[in-house]
Amino acid sequence: MNFAAMMPLAGTLGVMIEDGSKERVAGKLLVRPEICTAGNIVHGGAIMAFADCLGAVGAFLTSPEGASGTTTIESKTNFLGAGPVGATLVGEATPVKIGRRVSVWQTRIRTEDGADVALVTQTQMVLWPA
Repeated sequence: MNFAAMMPLAGTLGVMIEDGSKERVAGKLLVRPEICTAGNIVHGGAIMAFADCLGAVGAFLTSPEGASGTTTIESKTNFLGAGPVGATLVGEATPVKIGRRVSVWQTRIRTEDGADVALVTQTQMVLWPA
């Protein structure tokens, strides 16, 4: 399944989902000038959106049968380092808790050479048909 194609923002940012399972979602994001802030480093909003895309895929994959989707209801980001233009960011989201109504995901984002960029924790609410 092409998860990035299901999220238009993922395509706009250039998020590439490389692996998706109930235990782990991994992806990459090339830091291009148009997603940077001053100093040619990736904008914090792009980092948060990247992590949100990965966590959303995980929440979708772990949703109970009959659910109609998920939505992010909380997200917290610790910015740990810079992602310079030209770098490829590597993200890995893993579940902290999976429940019937919510799931919590933690996403670690690093550069390809292993330098920490961010640690994101998000809560996804399960949506049910009306």
